[in-house]
Order: sequence, then structure tokens, then C-alpha cells
Amino acid sequence: MVLRFIEKSKLPTRWGTFDIHGFEDAANHKEHVVISIGDCAGDEPLLVRLHSECLTGDALGSLRCDCGAQLQAAMASIAERGRGAILYLRQEGRGIGLLNKIKAYHLQDAGADTVEANERLGFGADQRDYSLCAPMLSHLGVSKVILMTNNPRKVAALEALGIEVVERRPLQTDSNPHNAKYLSTKAGKLGHLLD
Repeated sequence: MVLRFIEKSKLPTRWGTFDIHGFEDAANHKEHVVISIGDCAGDEPLLVRLHSECLTGDALGSLRCDCGAQLQAAMASIAERGRGAILYLRQEGRGIGLLNKIKAYHLQDAGADTVEANERLGFGADQRDYSLCAPMLSHLGVSKVILMTNNPRKVAALEALGIEVVERRPLQTDSNPHNAKYLSTKAGKLGHLLD
């Protein structure tokens, strides 16, 4: 995979002004971004979130998942700290894409959980590829992170890429009647560390 840095600009948000770094995966022409605050380079571990795109949660406010709330909490934490980055990865629906995610939602409406729905559509439970994180973090000059995640697979993926995860910081948001089964499935079938 060849991930090319394209450009950087300012991104003012309600939490503060981030820098937004644009990247393109030359193999599939997918675009990914890093949003960061402060000088990310150096030996001090950087507060980082790997966040896979979730149009329904991030932009449309869906209560079926915890994605939008996690993204907002990560942005707030990084802004408060004054130094950190979110790697926003274009891997909708744990890697199955938006239209297949809608099909999976339909199966969930009929009683399947999120893993069963993906599998009925012929996909693995989680098809995300974190290898693109290495060149993104390298671009920032980062080799050590404090990773905001409930997913131990993300910790293992970064460590396999040679990124030192000095701490895993939980990023748990409130559950609601629409996402309680989803969160339970993430803990029970995908190994997420949730209270």
C-alpha cells in the first residue's frame, strides 16, 4: 500500500482549531485524514484515536452505535490536552462500506446482531485494515502513543506495525436503548473492553 500525503490545512471546530492532513491510498483512491492539535512529533507519547468512518453516527447522529459520541469525546480530550491526533480512516461499517452497512442494519432490524449481520452478507465480523496508520503516524513524527480505544485489536495492530502503545485509555460513552445490543455484541463477540 502506498499512502500519499496530499495537503494540510486548518480545521476550526467547536473544540478548537485542529490541523487536518489529507492522504490518498494510491491503490484504491480512498482518502483518509488526520486531525491533530499541537506539535505531534517527539519522544513524548501522543494521545491518539484510530476512528473508522461512520457516516450514520459521525454525521447523522445515529443512536444505533457509539461512533459519533466517541469521535466527539476524542476531539474534546485532544483539544483539552493541547496535543494529539485522530486518524480518521475511511473504513465504513468495519470495512464493508456504507450500502452494505445499510443492508446489515436491515438484518439487525430483523433480530441479527452486528456480527451476525456482517457474516450473513458474506463478510468477516471486522474487515478493517490498520496498516495505513503507520505512514500517517510517521508523517506526524510519532512512534509512541496513548491510544484512546476500547478495542484491544487496535492496540495489537499498532504494536504489530512497530508503534509503541504505552497506554490504552478507555473511550466509553453512554449506552441507550438503540445501541445496548450493539455494545453488548462488541464486548461479547469482538472483545471490546467495556464496563
